[in-house]
Amino acid sequence: VPCPTGVDLSQSVTNSQLQSPSAHRYTGPVPSNLFTLNDLHDCLAARRWLLANFVELEDNAVVYGNSIDVYTTVETLLSLGIRGSRIHLVLPPSKPNRSCFSDPDVEKAMTSTMEKAKVQVHHDCLLAQMNNGEHPDPLSSVSFTTDSEPLHLQCGVFINLSNKGVDYDAFSSINNSFLVFDSRLVIDATFHTSDPTICGAGPLTKFSRCYYTEEWSHAHFNSKEVGQDLAAVLLPLFDLTLEPADESPPEMDHLIPLYKEAKIQGGKLPGGYNYLHVTKPSATQLTGPPVKPNQEPTVCKRPEYESDLRFTTLCFNRSSLTPVFIHIKLQDRGIVTGRVETGNYFCLHLDGHELVETLTCLSLKPLPVSNYLSLYGKHQQLLGQLSSRYHQCLIHDLYSFFRQSWSLAVYHDRFSDFEQELQQITSTHWKDDESSQQEMTEDDEEPKVLQQVVLQEESREALRSSAVKYLTYNRNLLPMFDQPGQL
Repeated sequence: VPCPTGVDLSQSVTNSQLQSPSAHRYTGPVPSNLFTLNDLHDCLAARRWLLANFVELEDNAVVYGNSIDVYTTVETLLSLGIRGSRIHLVLPPSKPNRSCFSDPDVEKAMTSTMEKAKVQVHHDCLLAQMNNGEHPDPLSSVSFTTDSEPLHLQCGVFINLSNKGVDYDAFSSINNSFLVFDSRLVIDATFHTSDPTICGAGPLTKFSRCYYTEEWSHAHFNSKEVGQDLAAVLLPLFDLTLEPADESPPEMDHLIPLYKEAKIQGGKLPGGYNYLHVTKPSATQLTGPPVKPNQEPTVCKRPEYESDLRFTTLCFNRSSLTPVFIHIKLQDRGIVTGRVETGNYFCLHLDGHELVETLTCLSLKPLPVSNYLSLYGKHQQLLGQLSSRYHQCLIHDLYSFFRQSWSLAVYHDRFSDFEQELQQITSTHWKDDESSQQEMTEDDEEPKVLQQVVLQEESREALRSSAVKYLTYNRNLLPMFDQPGQL
């Protein structure tokens, strides 16, 4: 439950005059019409209450928070038949350069949609009082401090999605069990807390300070991937027939595990938009060594998806150590089709190795989410020569492009196993090639070249054979590919 700051709004008070307003915990009675949404159970309870006690009335609904959840909540309220003029979206102050949406085009679309629906949006607001400081149940009014004048709103229901953190009861339980708690439950790289018989995982936890990695935690990784790793650690405790795993080298004890699966965000947004954002895990704060006088300029800001790509880097003048800002132009690796206004926006970004790094969809039609998740981490050549075709103006709509029959092989749930098999084949032949080169002398130059050609041909044949086996085994779901003996 959000804790009001309790400041006296009879005087002119702004956010800058408050000190750590979120450090306090609310201990008063919880209003019956205040809902804090943490899980599906909370959402269903709030929906039932709204249908029974709010939809047919004329009171205002106040949605408080600063995440994508507030927009999906507004869309739910609108879908229940609540007029946009009755909905107030109150956004607390956010960190600099932080937004609910990483794509500025999506953010602009949401701003425009809110205006069309007549939803009133209030920025940089902190909850100051409930019912003007009197008994809060039922909640009939809320007041907020802003960067200028206080905001007073009549309130029939208050939906709280702010201040995501550790529940006080959970903290008390952890603390009373004498487990180390440092703003989060402290764990090591193998999920163990300070009590080796108790494990922890997920956004409740953080890595011990001995790893010197404050910017990384489980909250920055794909939760399913973390859960699979945790299950692998716990499985030997339940299945004693398993062979013990190979012990990791001693130097690995000082490293945290880094997961590779994508972070996924999405939902139904106001205006009927279906939203999906897939990106690689990233740390809370990227820090690096200080810039020395004789160092080359270092990029300090990631580029946006723009056709004419420019961004600024900070360096120092070698003689006077004066800060100098230099504008640098880089090649754009963003692939964009459609527009947010027409409800067919698709943005895909490649990293330096031409692998799919970020994917953003905003569509008025339902999205095949599992298919699009399969695109993450794939090379653009595997995806139908995506980059070259796009720059040749052969791709006008990524949605229809990824509906073509060739892409079904990539979407197949066994394709990841097929990829691992191919990687094993190539790595094995590469090792054979390397060992054969070491055995030969300089006088064996001609046989060396001949053996390399043979190994390359063997590698191609093994890859070809593996691909045929994959298509043959899955021909019931992939009939669009020719099989041996069909021609």
